[in-house]
Amino acid sequence: MDFLSGLNSMQQKAVLHTTGPLLILAGAGSGKTRVLTHRIANLITNENINPWEILAITFTNKAALEMRERIGKLIGEDTLKDMWISTFHSMCVRILRRDGNKIGYNRYFTIYDTSDQKSLIKDILKLNNIPEKDFPIGTVLSSISSKKNHFILPKQAKQDGKNDYRENILAQLYDVYQDKLFENNAMDFDDLLINVCILFQSNTEVLDFYQRKFKYILVDEYQDTNTVQYELIRLLSNASKNLCVVGDDDQSIYGWRGADIRNILGFEQDFPNTMIIKLEQNYRSTKNILDAANKVVSTNKGRKDKTLFTQNDTGEKISVVCVANEYREADFVANTIVTEIESGNREYKNFAILYRTNAQSRVLEEKMIYNDIPYRMLGGVKFYERKEIKDIIAYLRVITNNQDDVATKRIINVPKRGIGATSIQKIDNFAINNNIKFYDCAKNCSQLGVLANASAVKVMSFVQVIEELRDNKDDIVNLIKRVLEKTDYINYIKQTESEDSQDRIQNIQEFVSKATAYMKNAESATLEGFLEEVALVADIDNYDSDSNAVILMTLHSAKGLEFPIVFMPGLEEGLFPSYMSDSDDAKLEEERRLCYVGITRACEKLHILYTNERTVYGQTRANTPSRFIGELPEDVIETIGAMKRPKSNYETYRTSYTSPQKKTFNSQGTYKPPLQKEIPKLYAGDIIKHKKFGRGTIVKMAKMPDNEIIATIEFESGEKKNLNVKYANLQKG
Repeated sequence: MDFLSGLNSMQQKAVLHTTGPLLILAGAGSGKTRVLTHRIANLITNENINPWEILAITFTNKAALEMRERIGKLIGEDTLKDMWISTFHSMCVRILRRDGNKIGYNRYFTIYDTSDQKSLIKDILKLNNIPEKDFPIGTVLSSISSKKNHFILPKQAKQDGKNDYRENILAQLYDVYQDKLFENNAMDFDDLLINVCILFQSNTEVLDFYQRKFKYILVDEYQDTNTVQYELIRLLSNASKNLCVVGDDDQSIYGWRGADIRNILGFEQDFPNTMIIKLEQNYRSTKNILDAANKVVSTNKGRKDKTLFTQNDTGEKISVVCVANEYREADFVANTIVTEIESGNREYKNFAILYRTNAQSRVLEEKMIYNDIPYRMLGGVKFYERKEIKDIIAYLRVITNNQDDVATKRIINVPKRGIGATSIQKIDNFAINNNIKFYDCAKNCSQLGVLANASAVKVMSFVQVIEELRDNKDDIVNLIKRVLEKTDYINYIKQTESEDSQDRIQNIQEFVSKATAYMKNAESATLEGFLEEVALVADIDNYDSDSNAVILMTLHSAKGLEFPIVFMPGLEEGLFPSYMSDSDDAKLEEERRLCYVGITRACEKLHILYTNERTVYGQTRANTPSRFIGELPEDVIETIGAMKRPKSNYETYRTSYTSPQKKTFNSQGTYKPPLQKEIPKLYAGDIIKHKKFGRGTIVKMAKMPDNEIIATIEFESGEKKNLNVKYANLQKG
C-alpha cells in the first residue's frame, strides 16, 4: 500500500527509513503525527513487521489515543490489537504488572498521586519527630522527585548529602519514603519509570525479552525526556538499534521538572550512525506568525539549526498591545473576543488565552464572567482530585491492595463510623511497632488488644464492608455502586448540607460513567486496570476541542494544541521571561523556547500584550516590555497603544534594570516613594515570621531584574508565597 500520498519529500523520507537510529527534527505544526502514523503503517504493511514488535511512546494518553485511531484508519483497527501505543508511565505499569515480582512488588501495587505522597511524607515526618516547619512537605517531595528524575537513588543521595545537614536529612527522608512505599506495595509516578530501569538492569532475562519483543521503537516529544526515560529507551533499543525519535529542541520547555534538552541535542552522539531528517514546512500558521517565531527562537545558542516555512498566506500582522494595567489588558482581550463573535465569523472555541503563570488568570476570568463569555480553564482542581472521587477510589484501592496504608487511613472513618483519631493512632502505633500492616492490625484489633471492645466493634464494621466488597471485584460498575450502597455515601454527602452537594453527587455519577466506558472499551477489564487508567490520566487528556468556550491555560499546558486566535498577555520583564531566569542563561533560553511555543499555537492571528504597571506580590510596579517583544521582526507587527520598543540584548537589560531607586506605585497609580528600612540578611533555609502568614521556611531567594529580592516561602499553614523582602517585613526565627 502507498502511505506516501499527501506527504512532502522530507516526510516521505522519514516514513521510508527502516534501519538504524533516526532523529526527526519536527518543527511546530510540521505534521509529525502524520509522519509517525504513516511510518508505523508502512512498517506493518510493506516491511512485514508484526504490530506486537513495535513500541510507540507518547507523552499523553490523548496523543496515544489519537495515534492509535489514525493508524487504525490506515490499516484497520484489528491489526493494532497487540501493538503497544502508550505513554512512558502506562508502558512501565504494564511491564511491572507482569514482572514487578522480580523486584519485590506484587501485581496489585497501588499508584500514589500527589495527595497520597503528601500523606505518606506527613506520617514519616511525624514518626521521625521532624517538624514540618523545618522540612515542609512540598519541599521534601520536590527534592525526592528531582532526585528520581535524575536517576539518583537513596544510597547515592545519602552519599551526595553527607556533608550538608539539610541535604542529609532530605536524603534520609527519601530513603524512608521509598521503604514505606515498598511496604505499602505502592509506587509514585516517578517510581514507575525508575523501577523498570532497575528491573532491566538487574534482570537480563526480562530485558532480553523486551529487547527481542520490540524490534522497532518510536518515541514522540523526545525533547521532553528526562534521565530515566533516556535510560529506558537506551536499554530497550540497544539490541535492534531501530530507534526513531521525533522532537523539537525549540519546544523543550520542561527543564524545571527534569526534562534534559541534551537528550535531543546529543542524540547522534549517543546513537551512532543516526540519520537526521528535518521537518521544516509548517501547515498551521501564517507567514507572519512563523517569521516572528523563527526570529525569536533563533536568538538561542543551544539549538539545532532549522527555519520553519509555510505555503500559507502572509496573514494579519501580530498585534503588540500596550495597556495601562492588568485590568485594561483583560478588557482588551474580552472586547476583542466580543467584537469577533459579533461579526458572526468566529466561535468562542476559536480563542485561547495563554499566560506565563496561573496567577494571571484571576483578572482574565473576571472579565470573561462580566462579559458573559463562556470559558474553560485547563488547570484548577482536577476531577480525580476531588474529595468524593478520591474517597471512592481509596475504597477500590483497599479492596485490591490492603497493604495500602494511605488509602486505608483515608477511608476508615469516611463516612463517619465513630472511629476517632485516637483509635486510628493506636492502630497505627501498634502496626508500626509490630511491623504489620495498618489494615491487618485493624482487622484483628480486638484479638490483639489494640482497642477496647466498643471501639473495636466500630473498626470491625469498616473491615466487614471491605471484605464483603472483595467478591466479584472486576465488575467495576457494580462494585462502585456497592461501595456507595454499603457506605451510604450519597446520604453522607447530602447530610453535609453544603452548597456543592449536588455537584459532588453528579461527580460520582460521572465517575460511574467513566467506569462504564472503561468496561465497554477495555480489552480485558480489571479493577487494577481501571485504577491504573484513572491514576495516569493527565489534565490535557480532558481537553475537549469541540467545547464552544474560550480556553484559558498556561503556556506550558498549551504545547501540542493550536487555535485560530491566540492572546499572550503579560510579556513583561520579570514576568515573561520570569525573574528567576535573570542570572541563568540556560533558564532564559528555556523561557524563550516557551515564547516560541506560545507564538506557534496561533494559526491566524496573534495578540501579544504588556502593561505599563502590574500588581505583583501585592506591590504595583512599573514594567518594561519583555525582551522577546524586542526580538520580533518589525515588519510583521503592528503596535497598539504607546510603546517603547525594547532592546533584545540580554546584557542591556541587566544594566538598565539596576536603578537603585526604582519607582513603585500604589493602587491609585500615584507615585509612592520607596520604603527606606533595614532589611535583615536572609538565606534559603532560614526560618522566618510574617505578620499575616505566620512562620515559614525560605525555600529560595531570587534577584529581580531591578536588584530587589523575592523570597519563595513555604509557611506552616501549607501556603507557598513569593514575597518581596523589601516590603514583606520578614523577621528571622
